[in-house]
Amino acid sequence: MILGALITYPQAIILGLLQGVSELFPVSSLGHSVILPRLLGWNIHQNDKYFITFLVATHLATAIVLFFFFWRDWVRILRGLGRSLRDRGIDPADTDAKLGWLLVVGTIPAGILGLLLEHPLRNVFASAKSAAFFLMLNGLLLFGAELLRRRAPQMDADDDARIARTVGWSGAFAVGAAQAIALIPGFSRSGATMGGGLLVGLSHKDAARFAFLLATPIIGAAALLKLPELFGHEGDGVRGQALVAALCSAVTAYLAVRFLMRFFETQTLTPFAIYCLAAGAACTVYFFS
Repeated sequence: MILGALITYPQAIILGLLQGVSELFPVSSLGHSVILPRLLGWNIHQNDKYFITFLVATHLATAIVLFFFFWRDWVRILRGLGRSLRDRGIDPADTDAKLGWLLVVGTIPAGILGLLLEHPLRNVFASAKSAAFFLMLNGLLLFGAELLRRRAPQMDADDDARIARTVGWSGAFAVGAAQAIALIPGFSRSGATMGGGLLVGLSHKDAARFAFLLATPIIGAAALLKLPELFGHEGDGVRGQALVAALCSAVTAYLAVRFLMRFFETQTLTPFAIYCLAAGAACTVYFFS
């Protein structure tokens, strides 16, 4: 097999479209990227260096879409961070600064755990069988978050102000650390952070918003750190496919975040929990049969 045939352009399109949706829906993008090639009989494996390099482009595209979708929020947040640094403190009334530092607090544990655990966890849980099993557990995690969630008080009309006033420092740290569970194929980053947001008292809409804001620097930084690999020898033969996949991922990520922000105004995580349990169980039975 020639290097350029490791991932075909049709496969790149399918994987890119899937990545944009499954990264933001609480259903595990990594789990789906492990399971789908096995179901379709593709000779693509999650720990192949060229495949990890290929996924970098799709992750970066998703992070860029998230940043521009919430760009007005990010402008306010960055200005708030600047004010707090200038004043050497956070004004109690400055909810933008508070939210900015909550995101910083949430990003630190996720970044550290990601650097320490990414390779060990991927090496241990790289099979489609384990991904299907953990997809079922992801469904149980979402169900558990719904059962244990705290009722969200409506204190402010502004979305970001509600988040800043509801989430404490320890809550931000815990929600941020929960992102590391997505290093195990089958568990969802957005599912873990949305569930964590519900447990600290956010509404479904605010939990989704906080999860997407929190995911943007983590996904973006992780992709940027690995971007040199895409332009190095490990990207030989997959750069064109990665570009196509990134464009597809950007389209579906935009549609996904737009849909989810409306969906969670009135709906819950339960439909995604049911999907994860059903899909995980079906794939587990299929793989073991």
